[in-house]
Amino acid sequence: MLLSLFEYLSQYYSGLRAFEFITMRVIMAALTALVISFLFGPMVIRRLSAFKIGQQIRADGPQSHLSKAGTPTMGGALILISIAVTTLLWSDLSNRFVWVVLLVTLGYGLIGGVDDYLKLRYGNSKGLSARNKLFWQSIFALGAGWFLFATAQSPAETTLLVPVFKQVAWQLGWLFIPLTWLVVVGSSNAVNLTDGLDGLAILPTVLVGGALGLIVYLTGHANFSSYLSIPHINGVGELTVFCAALMGAGLGFLWFNTYPAQVFMGDVGALALGAALGIIAIIARQELVLMIMGGVFVMETVSVIMQVVSFKLTGRRIFRMAPIHHHFELKGWPEPRVIVRFWIITVILVLIGLATLKVR
Repeated sequence: MLLSLFEYLSQYYSGLRAFEFITMRVIMAALTALVISFLFGPMVIRRLSAFKIGQQIRADGPQSHLSKAGTPTMGGALILISIAVTTLLWSDLSNRFVWVVLLVTLGYGLIGGVDDYLKLRYGNSKGLSARNKLFWQSIFALGAGWFLFATAQSPAETTLLVPVFKQVAWQLGWLFIPLTWLVVVGSSNAVNLTDGLDGLAILPTVLVGGALGLIVYLTGHANFSSYLSIPHINGVGELTVFCAALMGAGLGFLWFNTYPAQVFMGDVGALALGAALGIIAIIARQELVLMIMGGVFVMETVSVIMQVVSFKLTGRRIFRMAPIHHHFELKGWPEPRVIVRFWIITVILVLIGLATLKVR
């Protein structure tokens, strides 16, 4: 929106041409989303409290979490509003990738919002049934996969890349669509599973989102992509603005979500942010790098799968409680220690993921 305005006004004042560059718009997007979060965060928290939109705590969860019951939830709506407004303001709205990522993010936010609403309405932590949730997640993911496949302008857009091995790549053809489904649905639910402690999910999301922002910028730049031996995808660099908005909105939300949390993001935020990371990785053709950088999300998901499979097959639990962050809590780790150590692990994994772009 503002890009078109600055392009017009730059005819009269050349200094405004700076806003035509992605780098400047990335800075402005991060700051805009951060300011929106800071300005409207307290109001959103007051409104959520006034309407008694409080968190429902699992009866079988750690006893230390019972005191969190009633803490305002659905704060993820603030993140989505910040991201949406900022993206519409600073992105090139003629770019198809921008609309795919924005619509997938908001679509998953809608699913999460319905889930949160049902939890609040019926006063339990169940919400939307797993079958219905998966159905609607699949609709948005498959729709995005089909659109990206149908509008692909080069073979690189549907090629599976393997980190480190630059010569190893497979043209997926129509298999690109189910891969999109797997990555988007998987990453969405993985972030949702991780969102169990104050600030545990949001900072890793910001870190991974920032790294993906760097990756899409390099992928969209012909010279940088050639130097790093990664496929050049025309127009994908515009997603850097969205990633900057995600970072700004996420850090602004963390201001209120850090321990002890004043507000929780709820499924409306967790499902949407996970889907955003997944669809950006798909567009950038870096799904496997996402698995590395989002290793904390993967670990949380795998711990749940292992726990369920073990209990059904042997009647025994591998962990004291799943997801795995609860296991460490029950071992006696204070909540802040679990959170910060998971943050540190994410920093390490993000650096490893970025290193794979050079080690080829």
